[in-house]
Amino acid sequence: MIGSDERILTTHVGSLPRTDELIQLIHRRGQDETVDQTELDSAIAEATERAIQRQAEVGIDIGNDGEQSRPGFHIYVSDRLEGFSEQTIPRPRWADVEDFPTYAGKAFPDIVSEAQTRPVAVEEVRYGDGSIVEREIERCREIRDRTGVQFEGTFMTAASPGVIASSLGNQYYDSNDEFTFALAREMRKEYERIADAGMILQIDAPDVLSERHRKFKNQSIDEFKTRVRQRIKAINEATQGIPAKQIRLHCCWGNYEGPHHRDVPLEEILPLLYEANVGGLLIEYANPRHHHEWRAFAEHPLPDDWQLIPGVVDVKTNIIEHPQTVADRIGTLAEVVGDPTRILAAPDCGLATLAGHHTVDPEIAWAKLETLSKGAERASKDLLS
Repeated sequence: MIGSDERILTTHVGSLPRTDELIQLIHRRGQDETVDQTELDSAIAEATERAIQRQAEVGIDIGNDGEQSRPGFHIYVSDRLEGFSEQTIPRPRWADVEDFPTYAGKAFPDIVSEAQTRPVAVEEVRYGDGSIVEREIERCREIRDRTGVQFEGTFMTAASPGVIASSLGNQYYDSNDEFTFALAREMRKEYERIADAGMILQIDAPDVLSERHRKFKNQSIDEFKTRVRQRIKAINEATQGIPAKQIRLHCCWGNYEGPHHRDVPLEEILPLLYEANVGGLLIEYANPRHHHEWRAFAEHPLPDDWQLIPGVVDVKTNIIEHPQTVADRIGTLAEVVGDPTRILAAPDCGLATLAGHHTVDPEIAWAKLETLSKGAERASKDLLS
């Protein structure tokens, strides 16, 4: 992992606002319309260059390509994995939203619906030739070098086996666990390519928290913990051979503006997350439902060789935090961890998790990242001067 003894570094969770042109092309392709590949590639390159340059402008130290080429942080894998067929299947309702049906019908009509069309495994899953992720890596590297942007480090995200198993359907494997470990064996190819390129590998695993009130909402907490332990084990198998210090794990309770009162407490799951062979943990903290959960790190101290990457900017509101609020949040967790150099500052989650779906207005998203940097600067003066 990358840190500094002189200041609190900043990063983010992966997805950043895309250009309107790119969003339209991604949506057209998603509707099986014919899209000129040259036009799409050009739009991706333009949007990626914009994302990289704007990160530098707002003071992001450890940046990425903004996931510009992906339709979503996890559904992108359907373009890289084989063995799936598009089908309409039932979807689990979210327990917190179910408690407020009138609100749910207005705010989440797609969640209230009984079914959705999505890829379903109908035969053994296989990862493709890897050319798509290779193009992502090369595009990010080329634009970064050509524009002269010098991040302290560069990361690339990849969906965890568990979140894929929760998001895509399965009609081939005998159990969700078997499906998860099959995905782990195949996604390993993507993880290794990212690591071999010298990038920090960020494993996006919101499922180890958010699926408590979704897919596994009818299970006991002990049963859910068994699911989490299996999914962490799958991540470890998929990343075996990659240095732990080159991997960071992102977990969250779902990137949506909803009640969240059914979220599993962090203290219940945090010890299980420590079983992951990684070097850093990105976790929500600015989310009002979880702002008190710094106490979980007091009860379950961070492993000695890990970095904590707390979300100190909320991505589910268009309110731009004051830099001092950001600095105070950093300071609270730095005190709990005991060493401010082990803290990186980040938002709670992605700022454009799905192409075209923005809880936060794109320009406000960039303003939030700028206040993140200003807050980290204030915290650095308080904690490291």
